[in-house]
Formats: sequence, structure tokens, C-alpha cells
Amino acid sequence: MNISSAIFDRSAPDLDSCPDESLPEFAFIGRSNVGKSSLLNLLAGEQGMARVSSRPGFTKLINIFTMNKCWRLVDLPGYGFAQGARKHRARFNQAAADYLEHRTNLCLVFALIESGLAPQQIDLEFVEWLVRHAVPFVLVFTKTDKVSAATVQTNVAAFTARISAWFEKLPAGFTCSAETGQGRHELLEVIDEQMTAINAASSRALVPAEHPGPRVPQNRKPRPDLNRPW
Repeated sequence: MNISSAIFDRSAPDLDSCPDESLPEFAFIGRSNVGKSSLLNLLAGEQGMARVSSRPGFTKLINIFTMNKCWRLVDLPGYGFAQGARKHRARFNQAAADYLEHRTNLCLVFALIESGLAPQQIDLEFVEWLVRHAVPFVLVFTKTDKVSAATVQTNVAAFTARISAWFEKLPAGFTCSAETGQGRHELLEVIDEQMTAINAASSRALVPAEHPGPRVPQNRKPRPDLNRPW
């Protein structure tokens, strides 16, 4: 997939403020300071599209970008250690939770995990939440340039081992680095495959009634039919 255009749509404080559900959306989320904004800029080929901050928890709103005029990239607030929050703060942003649970045109979540760290409880809790709410996702292990390949391999294996009991088949996993560009092609290919499946389902929906209707792409959560055009 080539990114020919990346246009900022809006920053939404809650689900009701998000744009209409006419386009498929792909959301990115991770623990604060996981390198999400840098990764989004890498994917889009637009340095500065997503603001990079040295302060954990900088993203507070749901930031939405229209890509290639046919799908949306969604930058969700990170979970965890937001500066200025109360001692007993919520570890998971409520607006992000509402979006993930109720956004009907959400196709896939990219759950970002820092590859240089052993499994973190907050990441495990978040993945368990995704599983419990039947939200389709893949794992993306970030910042691979910061540690050795052996460390990345060890930490990825440890994380997948911790969550393996929750699945019949583990979700797809990818490694990436915003510094070296590693993983960009593979992540865009995942989106391209989803878009191809969506377009195929849309085409099947136009055939006469005696033909089978469209099927939900594999691993995608069934969601209410809102008569969307895709």
C-alpha cells in the first residue's frame, strides 16, 4: 500500500464527536511513551502528522486522519502514566474504551508493546480487555532499534507465552522501529489486506439476492449493520 495523502480530520474528546462511520478505521494504541506517534508518522510518511512528545501521556484526545481518502488512521490516547492525573487515576482512557467497544466501523486495532521490556502488567491487562470485549487486534512490538535482536526475541516470546492461554490461535505479531523503518511495509500490508477484504465484501453485496451475502473478514468483530456503504 502506498500512502498518497494523509489529512487531519479532527481531535475528538469522545465517541460522539468522532466523524461519521462511512470509512473503515484502523486504530493505534499503547502504553504511554511506547513510541506511537513516531510510528504513525513513519506509516504515513508525514513527519509531524502525529505530534511527538517527550512527555508520557501527551495524547488526550482521539486524533483522526483520513488516509488516501478511503480509510482512517486513528491515534488513541495511551493508557497508563498520564502526567497530572490523580493518584488513583483510571489506567485506561474512557474515551478510548468507548471507541474500541462501540465504534462500528473499527476494522482492526494495532496494540503497541515496547520490545525492550519484559511483559508489563498494564499491557497484559489491556490485551486481556481487548480479548474480553472481542475487539480484533494485532500486536506491534516497537523500538526494536533500542535493544539487541536477542532481547527483542526474548521479550516477544515471553509476552506471547503470557497471553497464549487466551487464544486458540495467537494474534499476528510484528516488530517495528520508527528510526530504521522496520515493519512499515508489513503493517501497511495488514491494512491493505483488510481493505481488500472490505472492498470484496462490498462488491458481493451488489450481486442478486440469490447469491451469498458478504462475510465478515476473518478475526474481525461482528458489528451492527448501520447501512454503511462498504
